[in-house]
Amino acid sequence: MKTKLLFAVIFFVACFGNKDASAQLRININIGSQPVWGPVGYDYVQNYYIPDIDAYYYVDRHQYVYMDRGRWIFSASLPPQYRNYDIYHGYKVVVNEPQPWMHNDRYRAQYANYRGRHDQQIIRESHDERYFANPQHPQHGAWQSRHQGRDDQGNQGHGNGRKERLGEGHQQGEGRGGERGHDEGHGHDDHR
Repeated sequence: MKTKLLFAVIFFVACFGNKDASAQLRININIGSQPVWGPVGYDYVQNYYIPDIDAYYYVDRHQYVYMDRGRWIFSASLPPQYRNYDIYHGYKVVVNEPQPWMHNDRYRAQYANYRGRHDQQIIRESHDERYFANPQHPQHGAWQSRHQGRDDQGNQGHGNGRKERLGEGHQQGEGRGGERGHDEGHGHDDHR
């Protein structure tokens, strides 16, 4: 009983006693929101930089961001001149910074050597079960069937028909960057 009370106090202080800690707890995981063409190894991604086409993908809004006639365009599809670009096999760099396109010269120079690389494992091809929560993953249907009727702790439900919430950042994970966040071939978690 004392141990449970101690953990409850620690949790309360961590969540409500420190605004920075509370903010960190809210944004650590968004695996279910990442596109299936994104690189594996990241529990949280704010943006991708795509060196081949000098464009970004804003994960929260599910939009590409690219320069057109001197202004930044937000679009659900790739720029018209890259409509045939293979987004699944092009290299993506994870950039956890708000509006990285406002510093595009820096990212273009920093990641120029990644143009033409095609050696990242992507979420769609991953066999790591934490990515199956993504509704676009090929294994999502089977994963969802196995997890229907389970409570938040993974215990089998008792006929209450409750379904696990999917795609809202509630999946288990290691935190920002995952276990392979900085390995070559998996992108770079740039959160300076």
